[in-house]
Amino acid sequence: MIKSFYLNKIVYYIAGSAAVVFVLSYFFPVLFRVGGLILLLLAVAVVIDALLVYGKREGFFAKRITTDRFSIGDDNKVLLTLENKYPFPVNASIIDEIPVQFQDRKWLKKVRIAGNEKHDLEYLLKPTTRGEYVFDNINVYVRGPLQLVMRRYTFPEQEVIKVYPSYVQMRRYQLLAVSNRLQEAGVKRVRRLGHSMEFEQIKEYVRGDDYRTINWKATARKDALMVNNYTDERSQQIYCLINKGRVMKMPFGGMTLLDHAINASLVLSNVALVKQDKAGLITFAENLDTFVMADKKPTQMNTVLETLYKQQTRFLEPDFEKLFSVIRNRITNRSLLILFTNFESLESLQREMPALKKIAHYHLLLIVFFENTELKSLVDKKAGSLEEIYIKTIAEKFAYEKRLMVKELHKNGILSILTAPENLTVNTVNKYLELKTRMSI
Repeated sequence: MIKSFYLNKIVYYIAGSAAVVFVLSYFFPVLFRVGGLILLLLAVAVVIDALLVYGKREGFFAKRITTDRFSIGDDNKVLLTLENKYPFPVNASIIDEIPVQFQDRKWLKKVRIAGNEKHDLEYLLKPTTRGEYVFDNINVYVRGPLQLVMRRYTFPEQEVIKVYPSYVQMRRYQLLAVSNRLQEAGVKRVRRLGHSMEFEQIKEYVRGDDYRTINWKATARKDALMVNNYTDERSQQIYCLINKGRVMKMPFGGMTLLDHAINASLVLSNVALVKQDKAGLITFAENLDTFVMADKKPTQMNTVLETLYKQQTRFLEPDFEKLFSVIRNRITNRSLLILFTNFESLESLQREMPALKKIAHYHLLLIVFFENTELKSLVDKKAGSLEEIYIKTIAEKFAYEKRLMVKELHKNGILSILTAPENLTVNTVNKYLELKTRMSI
């Protein structure tokens, strides 16, 4: 009881007023009895309020309800179920000990709950890093009817929540892709050009079949005209290659470029599976970290999600030559390789160009790298001093180099996307659907 007993601020204000009255009674003796009466009434009121608050052994109940996993970069709902078991209304101050990653040391909610009533308190949390988040106790401070005494209730609600890549965004794109409404997310509709065919079966020739598809070997065996039957090609291999090097640790919007790339890879893999393609994943830095073979089995999406959940950068430089060696040995069929990386200067791109050209020789390579939106704001800002002119000039130089990188990649026959991190997912899905529709893979 001693540890849970608190006096409200109004008690100290009233006691302070009584002290002032006692000081004035030195000059006006009649006030001495007034001060004593104030303290007596205050003590009686505190005792009555304490009896009301502590008269019930378990006068309040609180429980936290949440999912077992959170989605990074999205608003995740947390629900607190509160129940007032007192016969009278109470004012409650709730402090939920949320994970330290949010760095919110002033989390406090105040509610008024009628007697013998329940109340649901909902709030949102937006994690910006992947990993394990630990929720701790729920502390509730209940004030009695006279608002003089507070009683603290502590409810042990420790639980560990895993923060995964943005599966909320993934499900949104999946629903839109299934219902053919990807345009609502900003994905462009591309007109289908040409015709790509994948062998399905050998069947007997019927009038109207294309004579160019006659299978002469099968015809000789069956002693009847047999033709190859084709269907639209669907099972193409799509690999997301994620650079986990030092340059991907750059922050943007509270998350790193690595997290943005992981979210985009998750969405893209899911869209590829919906489109009947095979999705795979490679993460690398100075060495190959993970390799998920492209497949379209039902458990593939969960494999990709669990793999992406554990990815962290080690602040080292990536080895693109080693990446090419792995791709050359382990990916035998021509595939679409979408490489998420970043280049801060033209020289850094030129150092890696030999390895990139080797990869592009065997596969369709699409490089996705990021524009610095902070530099863009500096370029657009009007300079008002000599120092700001220098800063603006340097910012324009870096922005111009990014555009030169796009031209350099195009000159070497490599596709590229230069995008702001917030537009990464839409731009990448757009490019994938464009390449698939135009039969470039």
